[in-house]
Amino acid sequence: MNAIKLVAIVLIVGGALGLAYGGFTYTRRTHEAQMGPFSMTMQDRQTVAIPLWAGIAAVVVGGALLLVPARKS
Repeated sequence: MNAIKLVAIVLIVGGALGLAYGGFTYTRRTHEAQMGPFSMTMQDRQTVAIPLWAGIAAVVVGGALLLVPARKS
């Protein structure tokens, strides 16, 4: 399997996951305070939305890469 086919498969899978879930959430530490033996940490949840057009474009480009014949040099 060559590199172009691998990239195509990754694009298709990533696009399909983007269409299925629509985004992802992660936790980020924003503030940290330490007073003697006590420690406090503030965590903030961030949500990243994946646009519908980006998921569709990834699937279409991945499919096109799979269908285009490999160039022989």
